[in-house]
Amino acid sequence: MVGSNPARRTLSEPRVASDEVLIARIAQGDRRAMQVLYGRHHVRVFRFGLRLVRDEQVAEDLISEVFLDVWRQAGKFESRSAVSTWLLAITRFKALSALRRRKDLTLEDEAAHAIEDTSDDPEVAATKKDTSEALRKCLGGLSPRHREIVDLVYYHEKAVEEVAETVGIPENTVKTRLFYARKKLAELLKAAGVERGWP
Repeated sequence: MVGSNPARRTLSEPRVASDEVLIARIAQGDRRAMQVLYGRHHVRVFRFGLRLVRDEQVAEDLISEVFLDVWRQAGKFESRSAVSTWLLAITRFKALSALRRRKDLTLEDEAAHAIEDTSDDPEVAATKKDTSEALRKCLGGLSPRHREIVDLVYYHEKAVEEVAETVGIPENTVKTRLFYARKKLAELLKAAGVERGWP
């Protein structure tokens, strides 16, 4: 019984470890660290992938591909950016590859929110759903480049420099695209009867 405490302590350590520590452990073949990192980030990876590929099955497949890459390349990670930024950059690359393979960029946009808030009463939930639906349609009206920037800044709360690194463009280009994306989105939302709720 005495020997079980250290084992229990070792199992719980990855849960409180930083992403960078987890990546270092994954590079050494630590499967438990991989499980913890996956638990922290798979929903974010799925949502970002879904907004890019607009197909739930493809987005699910992307999760596997992204974390397989993490497992294989953890040793190559350099802490010049946050782990979450690195994950989104991998996701973006995989998503664009999937889109090129599919060669079908005209699919209708899927729901922006993968998980519904079931704690609201039916009236509030319906209002939220209507607003979310309007926002989803308006986001679909943006160009892919603008939609990608909006997604990273507002849904993933990435700073301009992180977005620039993820997408592979200069920071000033990110700012310019964000400016025009917000302007266009405001016009689309106003036309849809939603004038509030966007920063």
